[in-house]
Amino acid sequence: MNLGELAHRLGVELVAGEGESLQRAAERTIDGVAGIETAGPTSVTFVANPKYAALARTTHAAALIVEPSFPALKTATLRTPNPYLAWSKAIAVFHPAPRYEPGVHPTAVVAESSRVGARAHIGAYVVVGERCKLGDDAVLLPHVVLYDGVTVGDRFLAHAHSVVRENCRLGDDVVLQNGAVIGADGFGFARNADGRWVKIVQSGLAVLENAVEVQANACVDRATIGETRIAVGVKIDNLVQVGHGCSVGENTLLCSQTGLGGSTTVGKNVILAGQVGSAGHLTIGDGAIATAQTGIPSDVAPGAVVSGYPAMDNRAWLRTVAAVNRLPELLRRFNALEKQMDTAKK
Repeated sequence: MNLGELAHRLGVELVAGEGESLQRAAERTIDGVAGIETAGPTSVTFVANPKYAALARTTHAAALIVEPSFPALKTATLRTPNPYLAWSKAIAVFHPAPRYEPGVHPTAVVAESSRVGARAHIGAYVVVGERCKLGDDAVLLPHVVLYDGVTVGDRFLAHAHSVVRENCRLGDDVVLQNGAVIGADGFGFARNADGRWVKIVQSGLAVLENAVEVQANACVDRATIGETRIAVGVKIDNLVQVGHGCSVGENTLLCSQTGLGGSTTVGKNVILAGQVGSAGHLTIGDGAIATAQTGIPSDVAPGAVVSGYPAMDNRAWLRTVAAVNRLPELLRRFNALEKQMDTAKK
């Protein structure tokens, strides 16, 4: 493919490098994508982080994907307001997703009472329980298990060893990465008179709306009663725990090792960075951001940026951390002043 065709497919503006005609730039052969430090003369790369701007002048790439205001370069540029998004599309051009032929592997077990949509790919050792409903173009890779009564929309993609428990409901375009578990029992126990823990039946279900992706070994627990609901467009990273009865709003990101205590309500467009933990029965407002390793013991206002434990305003947390880092110096100064005062008294 040439650079002009790639620019058209990505919907970006092609700008020729210094001393080069636009036609010549458009005819340049492109055969892949690469990082800015390793890209060769037939590769495309991108710059979205300012710390890599200097490398744009020394890269050997055929072209760089940059913002419209980026300075002119000797190298051709593909200009767009969202370089990172265009870069992701470029990766997909050269590395298309695998295609799976329709059919049911002879080792798969699909209950007769279940309904499977058109063009499904059911891989080796898959189990589809009783009364399940799968939409069109489903792909279930080896060892996927759907318990009884599961309902899934169109274009479902379940990678090996993912599990959907009984009666859970998934919308269209849902992706489960390897080992994801949807609808496992919530963590509910009551203590009896002799101090032993008695399991509370988890009678609810888990609901994933359209375009949700749950990545490897993440868990979305079913509710004790009612439902755990993950709204449209939510992306859940590896090793995330969503407790029973939680509600997560549209287009929210839950990054790796985040944990939501039961009955947490998370708004729309929230970002919870790696290892964020929230206590249960609280609300995190729309558009809030919690930086990595934040502990959230109480409600977070919409649009707030919080850090630390207990969670506080990010700017206050940064000042606190700066002050803590100065404590050894301050202690030395304090001790020196104390000695001076003792000497003066003598």
